[in-house]
Amino acid sequence: MHGPDPATPYPLAGFPRTVFLKNVITRSNIEVGDFTYYDDPAGAERFEDNNVLYHFDFLGDRLIIGKFVAIAQGATFVMNGANHLMTGFSTFPFNIFGNGWEEGFDMQTYLEQGRGDTVVGNDVWIGRQAQIMPGVTVGDGAVIGAHAVVASDIPPYAIAVGNPARVLRVRFAPEIVAPLLEIAWWNWPAEKIGRNLAAIRGADLEVLKAAR
Repeated sequence: MHGPDPATPYPLAGFPRTVFLKNVITRSNIEVGDFTYYDDPAGAERFEDNNVLYHFDFLGDRLIIGKFVAIAQGATFVMNGANHLMTGFSTFPFNIFGNGWEEGFDMQTYLEQGRGDTVVGNDVWIGRQAQIMPGVTVGDGAVIGAHAVVASDIPPYAIAVGNPARVLRVRFAPEIVAPLLEIAWWNWPAEKIGRNLAAIRGADLEVLKAAR
């Protein structure tokens, strides 16, 4: 009942399109929890190059993805480097082309408009070709629909769809969500998760509360 080894890059034998993400991440500004996977027949191991966009070290923003997150093919995370300044008459990034156009550019002004880290909680399901915008927090247990564009925070256990993404409904009543967040089964040892899979899959809150 220990489950798969989270240190295995390709956890499905003969199925290389799926990777446990943390094992293929090389950038220090991306953090991924155990058992989170990405599925892509075009090369899931290239996630940080193909799916994390405009992520530049000098901006300091991080992408933080929790445990047991399921990320479908083509989902992307747009980071703060995609932003253009809107404090002047033009949004054109003159400075990046140099040859004198970089003179007078105030980098601090650019940094101040950043939205901070992008954070995806635990046990989140992100649908095919969904797009997560800079500085967004997606709560534990949330579901992001296919092709959704998430430009604002999504609460725990909410289902969000559309462009811009809006909460369609919340998966469980508040009196269920609160203890689920407190229990945080995703932080249990693998053996304990294995012993209680029936309750996790079967939505048996009382068993989870009493789990050993």
